Amino acid sequence: MKLKALQALVAAIEEGSLRGAARRMGVSQPALTKLVRELEIELAAPLLARHSQGVRPTPQGQVLFEHALKVARELATATDQIQQLGGQMTGEIQVAAVPVAMMLLMPETLRTFSRAYPDIRLRVSEELFVEQLQKLRNGQVDLVVGGIPEGLPSGEFIAEELMTTSMIVVARRGSRYARAKRLSELTQAAWVYTGTSAQTGYATRLFESHGLSAPPVGAMVNSTLALLALLGSGDLLGLMPEQIIAHPLGQDIVRVPLEEAGLPLTVGAIIRSGSVVSPAIRQFIAHLHRAAHQLKA
Repeated sequence: MKLKALQALVAAIEEGSLRGAARRMGVSQPALTKLVRELEIELAAPLLARHSQGVRPTPQGQVLFEHALKVARELATATDQIQQLGGQMTGEIQVAAVPVAMMLLMPETLRTFSRAYPDIRLRVSEELFVEQLQKLRNGQVDLVVGGIPEGLPSGEFIAEELMTTSMIVVARRGSRYARAKRLSELTQAAWVYTGTSAQTGYATRLFESHGLSAPPVGAMVNSTLALLALLGSGDLLGLMPEQIIAHPLGQDIVRVPLEEAGLPLTVGAIIRSGSVVSPAIRQFIAHLHRAAHQLKA
């Protein structure tokens, strides 16, 4: 299977047309069509389906497309690592970070790391933790900066602790729930959950840790901005890292003064245990530790 043929397939699917894929690869359309056709003959399966707007992958084509993307990422990573081992600190690092890390750790880390290694491209995204681990597992990101869960598979991931925080109950300033004293007073309130399901949400974990049933779901969001927007616009409750309350973005949100402690959360740098850690990633983790140390000082 030729690498160029795989690149042709990826280009065709991402561009949505053979003409666009040929232009992207700098070849003629018949030449690109021939490359894709060679793959179809080799695999004895159709990979592209033509329609009025261009092309789309068949089920078989989608499978090969996903693996081809992984191959491309692995080759790019190998090239970067070889250059870095030779003293050339170039390449790219893909980082997925949870909101608290994005607000508290990433600004200082990006400032110092980019100054020390200006030729390293950084791609940073805010992700839900469940999605982060899946992307790390699939090789779509190099590093996750997020909460270290209990039962993290040690044979699959390696985690380095960076900071600890507490997920506290918050409400809109002036909310009727803002003066509640016990968690049991909030069992009927509507909550904003962050995550892919109520079963895995922080609110569920907090209530169950105190022997209470999970509260009603008022909304489910996948970003800090969405959480802040919903909390600020109605009598909804949510959980946020305590440091965010002191951040300018949290100026309209207050901590609910409950007797119960918040939900403890340890934030760390997580990498795949079976992968070769490049010098650039090692240096990035070192800069994360420096940023975390500054927070504690």
